[in-house]
Amino acid sequence: MNRSPRQLCAVVALGALAAGCSSAPDEGNSVRVPPNAGVYKIGNPYQIGGTWYYPREQPDYDETGIASWYGPGFYGHPTADGEIFDANALTAAHRTLPLPVNVRVTDLENGRSLILRVNDRGPFAKSRIIDVSERAAKLLGFYEAGTARVRVTYLARADLPSGAPQPFGAGTPPAVVSAVPAAPTTTVDTSTLGAVPGVAVAPPTVTTLPPTPAAPQQETASVDSGLPTGQVNNVPVPAVTHLYVQVGAFSVYQNAARLAAKLGGDLKISAIQRNGQTLYRVRSGPYDSTDEADAAFAKINNLGANDAHIIVDQ
Repeated sequence: MNRSPRQLCAVVALGALAAGCSSAPDEGNSVRVPPNAGVYKIGNPYQIGGTWYYPREQPDYDETGIASWYGPGFYGHPTADGEIFDANALTAAHRTLPLPVNVRVTDLENGRSLILRVNDRGPFAKSRIIDVSERAAKLLGFYEAGTARVRVTYLARADLPSGAPQPFGAGTPPAVVSAVPAAPTTTVDTSTLGAVPGVAVAPPTVTTLPPTPAAPQQETASVDSGLPTGQVNNVPVPAVTHLYVQVGAFSVYQNAARLAAKLGGDLKISAIQRNGQTLYRVRSGPYDSTDEADAAFAKINNLGANDAHIIVDQ
């Protein structure tokens, strides 16, 4: 688990998680969202540990990185959008996505894919991209390990706790909602979840993990609903992935070279084609372990690269 001590006190600046500074899990009771709690919000920019975060609408959000899970110290207390944190709920925390929204989290190490409701802010361990609930970590298969290489993809705004619909139109088109991300650079958007080109994997299957006693009954619903149901999809993922610390991506090579020269170290420039455009990425790696990537991230961050982040790539 990688919920840092910062989150227990510094998040007071956000006003939403301040009550999470002291608490113990209420064994045998699953805390649910109280009536009339929770609002749709984007939120104002905020600063933690010298880094500014800017919440915003991100309908095209699709990133890879390292996930962690959180729970102790937050049981029964308000999340950033006014709901109540529940370790057995299918929820997650993200630094900049609007709240609440539904995202698909795919474990790139075992192929398990799960839809979660983002209703909280975090993680503020800068080398992580999402914190998930304990229940979600167990379903995705990384509860014991504490972290996992994942892909996080935005699906749509989530219904409010009161049952009110999404605040805009009919939401995301069904084809996008049902799409299951598989590889770091390719989205599987067919109902049959076909294999990713160039990736040798076994045929995908759909399984439902046995629910825990505290799990809500709707966890047996269809995964194609685009809602956090608790059903896990097994999807094709790359046989081998690596971790990189990326400090920037530029459409002009000279800008990438300038940043690499400024920071020094073992940064390299690599080109990638995206949407018909060549991007020049400044990054270090590859690293095979999270510990190695974390050490490299800390070193680069100390050089003043506040936008550095860990990504998963082949």
